[in-house]
Amino acid sequence: MLYPLTFHPIFKERIWGGRNLQRLYHKPLPPNVPIGESWEISDRPGDVSVVAEGPLAGRNLHSLVTWHQRELLGAAPTANGRFPLLIKILDAQQALSLQVHPPAAKVAVVGGEPKTEMWYVAEAEPKAVLYAGFKRGTTRGDFERSLENGSAANFIHRLKVRQGDAIFLPSGRVHALGAGLVIFEIQQNSDTTFRVFDWNRVGLDGKPRDLHIQQSLACIDFQDFEPALLKGEFTGDPPLKLRQLVRDTLFSAEVCEAEAGALMSLPPERLQIIALLAGEANVVHPQHTAKLTPGQFCLVPACVAGAAVMPGKACRWLRIEA
Repeated sequence: MLYPLTFHPIFKERIWGGRNLQRLYHKPLPPNVPIGESWEISDRPGDVSVVAEGPLAGRNLHSLVTWHQRELLGAAPTANGRFPLLIKILDAQQALSLQVHPPAAKVAVVGGEPKTEMWYVAEAEPKAVLYAGFKRGTTRGDFERSLENGSAANFIHRLKVRQGDAIFLPSGRVHALGAGLVIFEIQQNSDTTFRVFDWNRVGLDGKPRDLHIQQSLACIDFQDFEPALLKGEFTGDPPLKLRQLVRDTLFSAEVCEAEAGALMSLPPERLQIIALLAGEANVVHPQHTAKLTPGQFCLVPACVAGAAVMPGKACRWLRIEA
């Protein structure tokens, strides 16, 4: 019954967003509003992805998890009965607030849901930066005082980034997106974010944005100094090369590059997501073929055997497993 699935994106208006998702990926954005996020595969209350093509078109992801959990997820656990991951594209035209997500061990105290994530840089302006962790030697006392006097930016580690860079963001790591970035985000199915610092900005109403200082301080890892971008070199020879990014208990991710006509068979009995970064590709299967252009995603259920990625021309994609 199940086959490689594509979904309609869910767009989120954000004051820091823009129109790059339309420019880069031809997303049908609503007119005249800044769109900061496209939720590509989502099983959040009120924001559940709907199947776009094939016999299951019109069914939503949560119903598939509910009625076909084993076939869809294989051995991957649910997140409180929902799909375990949340997959987005972000368009940050302004820097986001400095934030942290709660570790599982802190949820009972601060509330919300734990959230670990990975960012892959799809496009970056020449001076774009990410913020992650602290400058070496920063203490909790230093940071708390800086929040009081507005100098918190002086203690946060900055990483200059370009297209193709990636970073792993475990829960507890303080972080922020800088301006001028388009990011593919792979994360736990969670929407809990605590804002700790907003660069001394004010909102459209002229007032500072609400912050979550106490929750943030309870969650932040104050021993997290100067984390690095994910390194990893491409291995293999043309027509197919692979670069491992993340191998974690929550998810793994790799970048794949292939020439036209190459074929990458997908391992069976694993929940997988193919996220096309560049070029054209088909996710082929006897029951259904999903045709992907950049910025499109395909969920390959664990029960689907014999699926493969076949580039229509030279292309690059993320392969994600839960």
